Amino acid sequence: MPNGWTARRLVVDLSSGRTRVEPIAENTRYRFIGGRGLNSATLFAEITPGCDPLGAENVLLFGVGPCNGTLIPGSSRMTITALSPSVFVGDDQPGFGDANSGGFWGAELKFAGFDQIKILGRSDKPVYLWINDGSAEIRDASHIWGKDVWQSHKAIKSELGVSKAKTACIGPAGENLSRMACIVNDQNRAAGRCGLGAVMGSKNLKALAIYGTNQVPVADSQQVLRLLKETRKVLFEDSSSVEYSKQGTLSLLAHHQRAGRLATRNYQETQFEGWRKISSAAMKKGYWKGSKSCHACPLHCTQSFRIEAGPYKGAWGDGPEYVTMAGFGSKCGNSNLESILQANMLCNRLGLDTESTSSTIAWAMECWEKGLLTENDSEGIDLSWGNHRSILTLIPRIAYRQGSFGDLLAEGAYKAAKLFGRDTIRLVSHSKGQDPAITDPRAAPAWGLGYAVSSRGGDHLRALPTAEHCFSQEEAEKLFRSKDVFNPDRPEGKGYLVKWSEDHRSVADSLEICKFIVRTVLHRPVWMARYLRAVTGWEISEEELMTIGERIVNVERMFNIRQGLTRKDDSLSERFLKEPIPAGPSKGRVLNLEPMLDEYYSARGWDLISGRPMASTLKRLGLENMG
Repeated sequence: MPNGWTARRLVVDLSSGRTRVEPIAENTRYRFIGGRGLNSATLFAEITPGCDPLGAENVLLFGVGPCNGTLIPGSSRMTITALSPSVFVGDDQPGFGDANSGGFWGAELKFAGFDQIKILGRSDKPVYLWINDGSAEIRDASHIWGKDVWQSHKAIKSELGVSKAKTACIGPAGENLSRMACIVNDQNRAAGRCGLGAVMGSKNLKALAIYGTNQVPVADSQQVLRLLKETRKVLFEDSSSVEYSKQGTLSLLAHHQRAGRLATRNYQETQFEGWRKISSAAMKKGYWKGSKSCHACPLHCTQSFRIEAGPYKGAWGDGPEYVTMAGFGSKCGNSNLESILQANMLCNRLGLDTESTSSTIAWAMECWEKGLLTENDSEGIDLSWGNHRSILTLIPRIAYRQGSFGDLLAEGAYKAAKLFGRDTIRLVSHSKGQDPAITDPRAAPAWGLGYAVSSRGGDHLRALPTAEHCFSQEEAEKLFRSKDVFNPDRPEGKGYLVKWSEDHRSVADSLEICKFIVRTVLHRPVWMARYLRAVTGWEISEEELMTIGERIVNVERMFNIRQGLTRKDDSLSERFLKEPIPAGPSKGRVLNLEPMLDEYYSARGWDLISGRPMASTLKRLGLENMG
């Protein structure tokens, strides 16, 4: 076994009921690293145009990187990849989809002896996959089908008799093919985006259970320990990282409120009058029960909660993250904290992505406000802003596709609006059919550009351009070619900023190191190069590492182009482009996308008209065969 990698892929054919193990070539590992990069390259090779994302021909990939299973800080993540049922490009063709999750599942896959799982076909009955120290077995799951995620997790572990086994399960949402269905590992860690729980459900695959006892060999164990100590010291001298460690991502809600970029009432506003009631301070005061850490992470930024009294007594879980709190909170005009905690628990148990589910409900609420959706359409549910009881009523209806309205919302806002009509599509906040996060792009234009060009649709983590908060003006001018790059009223430099950020993030996702580790004080790629060298012994420079990141972004781009993507798909809803922010610190701003998009294409070496990577770019990256 090479240092860091297992160099092994488990292939599972659900149609035939057979499994096999394949080697992963050294050249492939050096070109794409692992995790997201390896998955993206594999998906490009496996999927052809015309594939149904919910058909047997779709391929579902679980991938980890060389740092998983080691002591490299934050090496907890794993990536799940498939053709997405909720990302749309070209003439509403399905686009590239992946989702990333933390916890302990990724490390366990390495301990079990694999870098990647490739799942083909469709079982004719419900099954789950049991992976144990290099072996794999497809088991009957008929008795588990219909159970929620937590029930399934408990039942599988009891059946296996392995208390330390890790699971990744779908809930009723995945079984019922909701386009917002996610895959939940470790009970509360969701690979949420792109509807991949529906892909898993379409294959009649209820869960993957895994256990391993192998160690992951590293090239220089002493250097790994030194890097661990050095990373901890740097992180806890950084105020932002300390805040994360104490409050988790909920700390961001107050920052967004103050900056006037907090999504409120489906992005009609950017500040929420009830924000204090759903802040991290409110959580700490009444519901916080402690912090948790993912594998090998010093930040322990996951917050645990429990409701001890009242109508939601007994609700418990991890989180919620700020996108969940703001999604079911400010985005829906809801300041009832306990209802948001209950919504978080329901989504985890039912297997729903909190971000897409809350955005879909917020869309329905605005349709209600505008008179485009009536009580007859909603089957008697009052969708007034802030009606938390209605939010909680809708979540299980979406998961089970109950009634015509639950069935409609299970499609997600973009597809639901297309089916429903009445000009409701103009109220959907999206790029490529996928709703963005909580940061309003009119107030944060680099984030808006990142949403627009993201390979998996509106998403804040593809670029996550936090360099605008932690890089000096001198660094910015050198890397992003403009002193004005951090000025929200100027477009200059933001194309280069987003390009650099995307390349950096794709490397982190391929090493499977948490972005919360490398988002600020460890943002420079030298840290990831040092981690990779210590684990694998591969003498790689920062520049070479960023080129790999660029290669991965271009593979995903070529995948979407093959599905029909053009420049018009690199855009956002008209609200962000034409409706000025009505009030607050960002009052009057709209997103001036086109000049930033031109600069981004130029920085990437993509054609300005079509958005297609030029032949010279593909050749430089060793991707000429994809052209």
